[in-house]
Amino acid sequence: MSTALPDREYASFSDFYPTYLSEHSHRVNRQLHFLGSTLALLSLMLLLITHQWWWLPAAIVCGYGFAWIGHFMVEKNQPATFRHPLYSFLGDWTMYWQMLTGQISF
Repeated sequence: MSTALPDREYASFSDFYPTYLSEHSHRVNRQLHFLGSTLALLSLMLLLITHQWWWLPAAIVCGYGFAWIGHFMVEKNQPATFRHPLYSFLGDWTMYWQMLTGQISF
């Protein structure tokens, strides 16, 4: 199991993001994040189309579930969500965009 990074405060998201990326160094972890985020987006689209509210918890379970599997089972670290929830959420979508646009490998 990898050692946890020290808990610290960050002055900005740009200060936090390199730490976030270091906690996502394993390719399979990034792939699970991407899959979970994509399924979360699809669930939210289905919520808007069908007006069936059970798609909202499905989106949350997909988004966090796949990511947490990637952390606990693959990367063997603790998700940043527990320490920095807002920055972690922003990190998820920044990394998603960077993977989608080829700036970060899958």
